[in-house]
Amino acid sequence: MREFEKNERNTVRRQSGRGKYDRETVYAILDEAFLCHVGFSVGGQPFVIPTLYARDTDRIFIHGSSVSRMLKDLSEGIHVCITVTITDGIVLARSAFHHSMNYRSVTAFGKGYLVDDHDKKMRALELISENVLPGRWNDARLPTQKEMDVTSVICVEIEDAAAKIREGDPKDDKRDYELPIWAGVLPVSLACSEPVADSLLREGIAVPDYIEEFVKDRSPDK
Repeated sequence: MREFEKNERNTVRRQSGRGKYDRETVYAILDEAFLCHVGFSVGGQPFVIPTLYARDTDRIFIHGSSVSRMLKDLSEGIHVCITVTITDGIVLARSAFHHSMNYRSVTAFGKGYLVDDHDKKMRALELISENVLPGRWNDARLPTQKEMDVTSVICVEIEDAAAKIREGDPKDDKRDYELPIWAGVLPVSLACSEPVADSLLREGIAVPDYIEEFVKDRSPDK
């Protein structure tokens, strides 16, 4: 799988050794997360908006209300910067200066366009739903035409991207390794607790197996 070409906007400069440009690494991080931040500028005013997303090959799909300012602006083909970060640990050094985080992040660049074909739009919504909770799309009522009409889907073609990864122990100054201060990493991960039923849920409806599996895979005790 070929790499993204390094250029002025995607090259990692600070701690450049942490930069990764191969698609396998970039896409693996994108596929593990489901919340991104979309950065764009309109009339000189920058905006950064959090939203759910899904990746499909070299494309990222996002969705929202058809009256959303972000989606209206993105549909006009303006430049977009999409960022995703997965936090893996709090790095505790012996000195305050060298405290850090272990993380995996992606910064992707491209332009957005409106997905107006009904079937492609429905497929994009399915991808977003399945990226958040696999199995939910086929278990839920599908969108009506009225709901589709008030929903916009934007596709961003990934032109450039880079991953940045920090892992491992803290990096203290040599003289600080003799200090009587605990140092190490506090692992951090996304965890789910037991599902809480809707207060209006009809009696006799059990938690679906795919939700049980999702919770099990992300149990704090795992």
